[in-house]
Amino acid sequence: MGLVLPAHAAIFILGNLVASQPFAQSLKETINITAVNFNGERMQIIWKAKDYFPDRNVTFFYRFGTALQNRAWKQCPNYILDQGYNSGCLFKTEGPTLNISFKDKNGTEELFYYMLKSDFFIKPNPPENITFHWKGDRVTIECNKPKTPARCLQLELQYKSKYDEEWQSRKSACCKVEEQGFDPEKCYSFRVRLERTLDCNRIPYASEWAEVTVWRNGSLLDSCADDIKPLSYNVILLISVLAVLVILLIQIFVCKCQRFQKSVMPVIPDPKHIFSDLFNDHNGNFQEWIDKTDNAMGQTKMECVEHECIIEERTEQEDEKEASEKLCELSNMNERDYLSSAHNTCLPPAASDTVSFRSFKFCMNEDKYVIL
Repeated sequence: MGLVLPAHAAIFILGNLVASQPFAQSLKETINITAVNFNGERMQIIWKAKDYFPDRNVTFFYRFGTALQNRAWKQCPNYILDQGYNSGCLFKTEGPTLNISFKDKNGTEELFYYMLKSDFFIKPNPPENITFHWKGDRVTIECNKPKTPARCLQLELQYKSKYDEEWQSRKSACCKVEEQGFDPEKCYSFRVRLERTLDCNRIPYASEWAEVTVWRNGSLLDSCADDIKPLSYNVILLISVLAVLVILLIQIFVCKCQRFQKSVMPVIPDPKHIFSDLFNDHNGNFQEWIDKTDNAMGQTKMECVEHECIIEERTEQEDEKEASEKLCELSNMNERDYLSSAHNTCLPPAASDTVSFRSFKFCMNEDKYVIL
């Protein structure tokens, strides 16, 4: 029994070693690594821990130099974490050739190995000591040469005026760029950066933008707002006078419009003041008002019959004759006709026109108002 147990243990360990080889090979073909060499001074390696090493933490090792140099492996001094898992490493750059190795948590089993040229992933620093030279509508911008070879870099200039929404771009070999066509009266914003070319890099990394500077006709400003000149006293006075004149013209125009409207469309009087009893006593109920008016007019008409309006002196015979004729006519008339006849005898004279409504007649004066 003592000989069987070691045999089984050996087979189990051998099986793990064999199984680890195809796993490492599959990682080498599919793993995606992001490498950045910050100005040839610091290296940053980023990998997707969730995609390639799910639910497990890995240990990162690196060394600079070729396999012939056989330098010792170094463990990552500064890990970059993603939800508690190692997903990146930041360390010092020590040479142009970099070897990286991913191992399990204990650092005994190698999961992935790769070798790359660190010089192919350089990201330069922003340009330093930037100078501007103005001559007419031409501007020349220069900066100091960085430590990395200048042949691998180009200087990018971007500018825009206060009337532009997007930046205009211009690129030139490091470390000088020229551009012309600037308006001396406009305010411009400038920014520059260094970019690594594809001749030297796998990825054309560019530096961060340098600080934005504001210029107008060769003069450095704090902002384009300083370029706005305040209005002079004469301009302010002129604007105030024009504003007062415009207000006066508007008022005159409004008055003229009101007069024209009155001449074309005169104001119609409110009937409430004429027929006050219709609206006050009957709330606008015309039928109720007219019925009551009929009763009142009947009494008034009867009273009017009693007062004879005799203008000329007549003889007693003519009066008796006329009275007899009226009595005959009254005998042949009904009550309604009688009231109408009596009403007509009491209407006021000197009316230019009359208006009839049912059995009533209303007199209208020269201004076309109804007289009750």
